[in-house]
This record gives sequence, C-alpha cells and structure tokens, in this order.
Amino acid sequence: MVRPIRSALLDGVAHGFLTREGGVSTGLVAGLNVGRGAGDDGDAVAENRRLAADAVLPGGRLVTVYQVHSPDCVIVTDPWDEQGERPHADALVTNRPGLILGIVTADCAPVLFADRDAGVIGAAHAGWKGAHGGVIESTVAAMEQLGARRDRIVAAIGPCIGQPSYEVGEDFRANFAPEDAQFFIPGKAGHYQFALEHYVERQLRRAGVGTIDPLGLDTYSDPQRFYSYRRATHEGAANYGRQFSLIALAG
Repeated sequence: MVRPIRSALLDGVAHGFLTREGGVSTGLVAGLNVGRGAGDDGDAVAENRRLAADAVLPGGRLVTVYQVHSPDCVIVTDPWDEQGERPHADALVTNRPGLILGIVTADCAPVLFADRDAGVIGAAHAGWKGAHGGVIESTVAAMEQLGARRDRIVAAIGPCIGQPSYEVGEDFRANFAPEDAQFFIPGKAGHYQFALEHYVERQLRRAGVGTIDPLGLDTYSDPQRFYSYRRATHEGAANYGRQFSLIALAG
C-alpha cells in the first residue's frame, strides 16, 4: 500500500512525501520507484507514478520538471506532456486546481510550500547546490508573482539525507561562507558531517517563509522506506531508486 507522509503544516492541502513502499518495481529498485533514470522498467515507473499521484489527488494531472540542481523555478499554468520535453528546472509553483506538482529525490531535500489564503502552492528540489544557489528564494519569488505573501507561506522539508550520514570533504566545505560553520560538524581528519535539512531550513527563513516543518527523516539510514543515492553508492549498487514529493490544489 502507498503510504504518503504528511506534514501537519499542510493540513487541508493535498500533499504527500512518498516512500518506496507500495509500488510495483522489482529487483534493485523494488517498490515505488518513480525515477525514469533508475534502470527500471518503464511500465513499472509509469504505474508507480500513477499510484503516487492517486494517493495525493485522485484524478489530478501530474506535472514534473527535468531536474538539474539549478536555482530555477517555473510557474505552471497548463500541464505539459510528461513523456515529452519538460522544462529544465528544480522547482514548480501554481495556482491552478487539479495540477499535482512533483519533485523527485534520493537524498536531496524535497520542500513543499503553500499559501492557503492565496491558493498558491510550490515544490522544490533542494540539494546542496540548489539550496546554496537560490532555489528556495526562486520558489518563494514565483509564488509571490501568483499572489502569495512570504509571511503566509508554510513549508515542509521532507525526507533527505541526515547529518550523521552526510560526510563531506574540505572541498565541499569551501563552497560555504564562514557563517555557515553551524551546519558542519567535524568528522574524521579533513572531513565534516553536513546538516542539509537545517541548511535548507535556514534558507527558507532567509527567504521570509513564515512557518517551517522539518520532518527530520534520514533517507540514508532507512532502506526499508527510502531510496538513497549515497547509500547505493556506498554499497556499490548499479543504480538507485527515486521517491516522489507531491502537492496539489483540489478542484
């Protein structure tokens, strides 16, 4: 059975952070794999995407982007062909009922946004590059274009790699300002543990988001529920699955 994880902050808004449970994929990516680049059977991926969308808004129209770890956000007014060319971006916003905004992750942080009063929602793929480069600010700014207000926006940060699981080197640390030291705990010689979720939370606060719900779920350490790029890499796996985070306005 597909079991979306919900955030209390988004009560009343159709949404869910999907796990790997309940899908039809088998083998290495067994479960609810929604990643087209996971070496999975195409029909299985399509069925998993249908199952995930129906668990959030039955009858809704799924809309996703081709994610490239960018700061770019697109405003969705009409759905495009999911099997065809999709915009290269890492966030989507809309005020159109019936559209299900989808973000694919496998360690990066998925963020779901809503301003209920304005009837505006958003979804962002916030890996460290996107979060550092401005994808959060871009999403909030795009929501404002549709009538949202920053102080009314609520945001939930879904399952992502946890600090105990996210070892990085000096070269990674060099991308960040001295004021970001709070997100790094010293590890073995020349290495740190990076707090991606807390960093994304800080970026949300800097963007003026009113209320934030970090779910505190580590994709790496919970293989029964979540796919993880880094875990698959450490295990020498040939590929890895991806999970969905979805949000929609009911019609």
